[in-house]
Amino acid sequence: MARLRLRFRSIQTHMALAFTFLILITILAMSVASYYLTKEAVKSNVQVYTAELVNQVNNNIRAYVNGMKDMADLAAGSYVIQNFLSVRQFADAAEENYYKEIISDFLGSMMVSRTDISSVSIFGYNGQFVSGRKDLELNPNIDPTSLGWYQNARNAAGQHVISPPHVQPVFKDRYPWVVSLSLELAARDGTKLGVLLIDLNFSVLNDMLREIRLGPRGYLFIVDWAGNIVYHPQQQLIYSNLKTEMIDRVLETENGIFTGEQDGGRRMYIVKDSGFGWKIVGVAYENELVGNQRRIQLSVFLLGIVCIVIAVALSLVLSRRIIQPIKRLQLSMQEVEKGNFDIHAPVSGTFETSKLAHAFNIMVGKIRELMWQIVQDQEQKRKSELNALQAQINPHFLYNTLDSIIWMAESNRNREVVQMTSALAKLFRASISKGEELVPVGTEIVHIENYLKIQKMRYKDKLDYHIDVDDAVKHYQTIKVILQPIVENAIYHGIKKKKGPGLITITAREEETDLILQVSDNGIGMDKETLRALLEPAPAGREGRGVGVRNVHERLQLYFGKSYGLSFESTPGEGTTAYIRFPKIPSVAGGETA
Repeated sequence: MARLRLRFRSIQTHMALAFTFLILITILAMSVASYYLTKEAVKSNVQVYTAELVNQVNNNIRAYVNGMKDMADLAAGSYVIQNFLSVRQFADAAEENYYKEIISDFLGSMMVSRTDISSVSIFGYNGQFVSGRKDLELNPNIDPTSLGWYQNARNAAGQHVISPPHVQPVFKDRYPWVVSLSLELAARDGTKLGVLLIDLNFSVLNDMLREIRLGPRGYLFIVDWAGNIVYHPQQQLIYSNLKTEMIDRVLETENGIFTGEQDGGRRMYIVKDSGFGWKIVGVAYENELVGNQRRIQLSVFLLGIVCIVIAVALSLVLSRRIIQPIKRLQLSMQEVEKGNFDIHAPVSGTFETSKLAHAFNIMVGKIRELMWQIVQDQEQKRKSELNALQAQINPHFLYNTLDSIIWMAESNRNREVVQMTSALAKLFRASISKGEELVPVGTEIVHIENYLKIQKMRYKDKLDYHIDVDDAVKHYQTIKVILQPIVENAIYHGIKKKKGPGLITITAREEETDLILQVSDNGIGMDKETLRALLEPAPAGREGRGVGVRNVHERLQLYFGKSYGLSFESTPGEGTTAYIRFPKIPSVAGGETA
């Protein structure tokens, strides 16, 4: 009975119950299939309707353009125009004006018959120009032969050329938006005479097409053989690259239908070739084609929605039972991530999640024990390292001091031996500091002052020193014996090798959170290579310059952190300055400076 109860609480059982309700998806699939079958039927009918509409628009535009072509052919067959363009030089200006007057009236009558014509003009290869509008003058800044409609007409070998919409700049002080029909004129014997230009007001074409709609958002547009947009209801968006069309596929399709994804929607393109270089394209949005069929599908969709609601409700109830214990365990894990190892995850939920929570609690307990052990080990290791480093410094210092005392004793300088031995006793008293790791800066100053007294007695006029440390900083704490190795290094490697007297200066400087002790000497200095290697670990088995200095640096970093320690500045032949940086830690009771 207990095993059956545990099995019922398992995730596997809950998932099996959840999959039982997946049968509801079948109902949804039936609804979707019914909808799409109806959609395809309606789309087929709409395609037929849209194709008929595009075909009708194509017929209207062809009739409109053919009318323009007939007018162009009428002008091209005029004997008067041919004779005018064939004459290279007239007898006098009166004869030339006579021809121009007749031709201008002829072209003007063509414009009167069609209100949509902006201008009709002739450009002869011999430089002649005649327009149906007598008020038009050529723009002196524009060469007509450089314009597209002119060059295309010459290259078309007598065929009509229809341009996309453009600004016509050829006339002075007029820049209309037109569609140009151009045709090369030729004499009866085939001699090329000039180009006929008929500018059609683009607004007429725009008025003809802008009211045509294929559904709420569908529309018509026209492209020419080169892919240039002749007409588009959203022309400005096209030119601004805010809207795009599938022009390449339109050009590949002679007469037919294709669909594609464009600008976030699926569209149906119905393409009709006009026969004169233009293609009429109808665009309809597929998601609008079945708008009228939504009512037919309403009952099916309502049933599907009801089933989905029931399925979602049951899924939420079941998933909540499964997920809640896991979420509680996740919150416990987040607490552990923050460093809280005193957390205890509740053992509840399914059989698997309760087992997982129990294992998690055991794991956190083990981690807590291991971390405590690591902290203890690291603390012990740190103390051992500090003691070891301290032990490295003391013998080195004692050897050098006793060496000085022996030297004076051999010289029968007993009074100085007493003074030096007394200074040595005070030096050790300051360095012992009752066995504590931190001592006041004042104690360290007393320590180094006794050391310098000893060295001053040894080197006489060779060494002098000056200590200028304000009493305000002497109560701050630092690790003991940090100045002596620096000063010792300055004496033995800087001043001792210098010609003439040497001077060691010790000062202190406060910053916002740190205190900097500065030890300067006027010794021989160091080059950049020696200065860079001063704080680097010495090769195994090798002792030399900077051993005590490196120990001080390591001790400061071990105790206070990597941002503290020693730094140096040195100029060869001028001296060296050492900077000892450590945080400002006030003494609990003012410290001991004796």
